[in-house]
Amino acid sequence: MKMNQGIRTLTLGLTLALASAAVVPMAMAGSMHADKTVMVGGAAMYPSKNIIQNAVNSKDHTTLVAAVKAAGLVGTLQGKGPFTVFAPTNEAFAALPAGTVQTLLKPENKATLTKILTYHVVPGRLTSRDLAKAVKAGGGKAVLKTVEGDDITIRKDGMQWTVTDDKGGVADITIADVLQSNGVIYVINKVLMP
Repeated sequence: MKMNQGIRTLTLGLTLALASAAVVPMAMAGSMHADKTVMVGGAAMYPSKNIIQNAVNSKDHTTLVAAVKAAGLVGTLQGKGPFTVFAPTNEAFAALPAGTVQTLLKPENKATLTKILTYHVVPGRLTSRDLAKAVKAGGGKAVLKTVEGDDITIRKDGMQWTVTDDKGGVADITIADVLQSNGVIYVINKVLMP
């Protein structure tokens, strides 16, 4: 009787252990899969690819990609980094005064375009967890130095994370933590101006 009970206990223990082993990796794989790819502009953004390799696939960032090419920044953003990029959508560029984008894309305006684009890039790989810690430590805001040299300010307004530029323009972060092999992208709804 004791032996039968011991075997049943052992069998039950093994069954639970095997069930746990089968369930835990599946749950972890599901959460890891969610971390691996984020959909931006109808395309999957893969952490194994760099910022440019992913951005060229986003239908929401064709203007940004064209601007990066015109400014000669493709090589930089394909580099080791790491970079944190606040990436304005096509709609954000379209909201600029009429003719602004076309003017900026002209070869004679490359320096201005480069200044604007590098203002959207912060050195390092800053996830939303890092930004949240910095905002908490900063008493409700985090001031970040951009590659361009000027600052942007990160805040949380209710449930919405925002980025404020030097001119007082405020962009909402619409998609956070788009992880890349050489950094992280945050999709924003406004072009930041230094």
